[in-house]
Amino acid sequence: MLGTTSLILTVTITITAVIAIRLIRPLRTLTKAARAPLGRHLQIPITTKDEIGYLAAALNELSERRERTDEQRRVMVSDIAHELRTPLSNIRGWLDAAQDGLADPDSSLVASLQEEAGLLQHIIDDLQMLAAADAGSLRLNFRKLNLRELAEQSLDAHQTAAQAGRIALTGYFTDDLTIEGDPVRLRQVLGNLLSNAIRHTPPNGSITVSAYRVEGGVELHVADTGSGIQPEDLPRIFDRFWRAEQSRSRHTGGSGLGLSIVRHLMQAHGGEVSVVSRPGTETVFTVRLPN
Repeated sequence: MLGTTSLILTVTITITAVIAIRLIRPLRTLTKAARAPLGRHLQIPITTKDEIGYLAAALNELSERRERTDEQRRVMVSDIAHELRTPLSNIRGWLDAAQDGLADPDSSLVASLQEEAGLLQHIIDDLQMLAAADAGSLRLNFRKLNLRELAEQSLDAHQTAAQAGRIALTGYFTDDLTIEGDPVRLRQVLGNLLSNAIRHTPPNGSITVSAYRVEGGVELHVADTGSGIQPEDLPRIFDRFWRAEQSRSRHTGGSGLGLSIVRHLMQAHGGEVSVVSRPGTETVFTVRLPN
């Protein structure tokens, strides 16, 4: 009888020890991962399919998101520094040249400095707008407006740039295009899309803006016969500071913020923006706004 009791007790202790080890080992791994320094990605092995295994999978996903966020932050800081460095270097260079007597501080120099300062201010304004959108503090002034009138105003404002590039800029709109929106921000959306289209459309090309009512809202299309976008580049076209041609200068390729701003402003309006492209043939940006 005593031997049987001892055997049962031994088996019970052994089973308890095995279970405890199986529980403690993954918990120690989870604790080690939670205490890992920031910036260090530690993959936790998933050895069970119970709650501890689910927790390990969740921590792995959280760690991967943190790593991606850290990488995006590093890239953004580098991109911001690069974008701000160029106009600041130009301004500093011209001022040094004027101070050393190598350049006359005439109206031409002042105009050049004003242009560089304007580019710098434009980048800063765009960054502030994106920061407000990320923080959820972007203020929109909604009111009833006619999208046709707003689009025609944008077309008129960009006709000079289009004519300078020998690009035909036309619009086609239906009558019933009344929506609720912020007219200033929607002008910014259209302005960014038109500037982008003009920049990528060669001489003798065309840009067509059209808008019409669809179920649940209004769609606006900006189509150009420009260089197009490669299929592998389409998923990144709305990323900040991203350019299909990384070697382009800001004067020829923009700051890389315009399309990102378009996406954020459309989200703030409860709408969406998408793009389709056939390289070398056509690119069409579609903006969809709710009623």
